[in-house]
Amino acid sequence: MPADETAAPLPGVSFVMPVLNERAYLERAIESVLAQDVDVPTELVLALGPSNDGTTELAQRLAENDERIRLVDNPAAHIPVGLNAAIRASRYSTIVRVDAHSELSAGYAARALQTLERTDSANVGGVMHAEGRTPFQKAVARLYNSPVGLGGGAYHGSSQEGEAESAYLGVMRREVLDEVGLFDESIRRGEDWELNLRIRQAGHRVWFDPELSVTYWPRESWIRLARQFRATGAWRGELVRRFGRRNGIRYFAPPALVLLAVLALVTGLLQLTGVLSGAVSLIVSLIVYVPLALYLLLVLSVALTPGGGGVRQRLWTMLVLPTMHVSWGIGFIGGVLRGARDTVDASRLGTRNTPLP
Repeated sequence: MPADETAAPLPGVSFVMPVLNERAYLERAIESVLAQDVDVPTELVLALGPSNDGTTELAQRLAENDERIRLVDNPAAHIPVGLNAAIRASRYSTIVRVDAHSELSAGYAARALQTLERTDSANVGGVMHAEGRTPFQKAVARLYNSPVGLGGGAYHGSSQEGEAESAYLGVMRREVLDEVGLFDESIRRGEDWELNLRIRQAGHRVWFDPELSVTYWPRESWIRLARQFRATGAWRGELVRRFGRRNGIRYFAPPALVLLAVLALVTGLLQLTGVLSGAVSLIVSLIVYVPLALYLLLVLSVALTPGGGGVRQRLWTMLVLPTMHVSWGIGFIGGVLRGARDTVDASRLGTRNTPLP
């Protein structure tokens, strides 16, 4: 039964996890949660979306075998809706967001609770350490862990502890969540950034601790990766519409790349038809083509640098890096111009619109 929302939360830790079509990852994710060793009571609340791969049946079986696992429904399948349902059903004073596509490191919860108290923060997060199993997934993971791939957010590999703009997943005080109003259910992606914005605006602290680590397993195919990044870019564009320059400058680099590529295409057509020629053509070429050439050199250098893996992984890197940037940039431009509307991440179930972490 859901917790009494009028009663004060009990001392303890509630892990909350939205779940949809994660049969291949769910059991290991849950094991990493239940293995956390803390000195207070714990529970894991799973918000179950309408999976069609056996995930729900697996979750029910696991819940039957461990009384710490509790289940709530998330028929809408949207991440913030599921998170809020799980939080409202939770019983304890500290909320730890976890994803079915991730695995917590040993000691994660204990360290996070210590950091919450030591820094007097409302939300604490750590490093998202991506891992891969196939050459493609390893290429994606390497770029996730690189500032070149995802723009240098602290949780993608910083070693400097301190106050942060946002927190990956997040270990949060329930009283602060109740104060600011939980997750905004109108936001399909970027909901954590928006929540942390409200937490900071309310005068609370968001903290990054590099000693906290979560293993993340990226998308397993190119088309699913492209869908994920287009949806994520669209919602970042929506957040720019809503909050303007509160968004970091790094978010504007991928759309700038897309606009530059479009400008290069138009320039090439004008040059081929003779509309653009002479000194003007030369100047425009330098402005347009040189930055694109430098970007291509960057892609090659990332793929060929030491640590890039085998030949297949390096070839995938050459495709994955521009895919991440261009898909995100196209989504961002659409989100800024017309809003994200009903855009969701369709990267898990073919072409079906199913939002996932």
